[in-house]
Amino acid sequence: MRRGVGGIPRQAGSWAKWTALGVVLGAGAASVALTATSALAAHFARRVVTPARVREQDLAILAVVRHGHELRVILPANEDTTVEGTYSLFFDGGAGHAVIGAIRSYVPREGTVMRDVEKVLAGDLASAKRGWWSGAVFDTPAELGLACEDVSIHLPDGPAPAWLIRAEPALGTWAILVHGRGATRNEGLRAVRTARELGLNSLVMSYRNDGDAPAAGDGRYGLGVTEWADVEAAIEFALEYGAKDVVLFGYSMGGAISLQTADRSSHRNRILALVLDAPVINWVDVLAHHAELNKIPAAVGKYGQLMLSHPLGRRITGLAAAVDLKSMDWVSRAVELRTPTLIIHSVDDEFVPYGPSAELAERNPEMVTFEPFSRARHTKEWNVDPERWDAVVKQWLGPRLGSYELPRDAVLPD
Repeated sequence: MRRGVGGIPRQAGSWAKWTALGVVLGAGAASVALTATSALAAHFARRVVTPARVREQDLAILAVVRHGHELRVILPANEDTTVEGTYSLFFDGGAGHAVIGAIRSYVPREGTVMRDVEKVLAGDLASAKRGWWSGAVFDTPAELGLACEDVSIHLPDGPAPAWLIRAEPALGTWAILVHGRGATRNEGLRAVRTARELGLNSLVMSYRNDGDAPAAGDGRYGLGVTEWADVEAAIEFALEYGAKDVVLFGYSMGGAISLQTADRSSHRNRILALVLDAPVINWVDVLAHHAELNKIPAAVGKYGQLMLSHPLGRRITGLAAAVDLKSMDWVSRAVELRTPTLIIHSVDDEFVPYGPSAELAERNPEMVTFEPFSRARHTKEWNVDPERWDAVVKQWLGPRLGSYELPRDAVLPD
């Protein structure tokens, strides 16, 4: 056999050379894969905590037609637009707003649905081409026919606007309404009539990064770990102006914020109850769900969670401080929740799965009542069945206020 350099057989030298090249290429590929994984995880983590500057107009407005004196809109048929109830259609970047009502026709083969336009509150719907679907039916308290006071709450980052809607007569308990991620304070207006009929003054607040209140110093969502301090300021406002205690109404991330407030507030003994609509009970579960929805591998999603929760991840996420995801896992912390809590959550919620809500109630039945809805998707339980939503809240909360109780033979709507 011919010898190569250093006495290695030529064939063996060739094999060794290619093996070495394979190792180098393999290491390079692994490095590229690791870099790609890190980049995807970083993108995922940043999206979770970064407020969107512009709302995506993801719903086409196919046509607006007149039927006698009525106005109707034709939309693509999807899981939202084919559910009965009352909703909002925002268009022209949010400058336009129409209230959409009953379904008049649904043609599955054409993929379209026609619905009533109950009223156009702003803008020219006839010329609109795209918009977005929302459960926030009311823009202002005036649309509820209720007088309100524009007040300012002094948050840690500066003054923030709020609506104060008084009950007549009023109890000493106030409702504080906490909206969800990417929403604004008008989301909570759906609960105001119910709260008012129970005798509660309603403080409909804004908080950091929602476009009404001042932005946080880092311009990032804290997923409840930071925002609870803004609710603390709202509680202090209520107490200063005569409240003896409060009930926190929280939607989606507003539910996570409310739970953190009940846990951390120096006024926790003044929080009489929580009424949570489609709340985030466990952020780890929600983040894993969204990774799956976006076809992100589970390992990459977990890496993104690590970036959010580890101090070294701050340079990537832009957070001023790491987010303690474990402190917001109320399934694991179930026995620590000592504030009476009503959870209303649709079993087909596509954004925040209902499983942790049901499990929290199962683990802590003394404090937590779980009321499932269906077909309501995310935070639209009121929109699908406002009568049932109202009755559920009144039946549960009224006795705790000592002001309202359904008759013993009353039957809640299905």
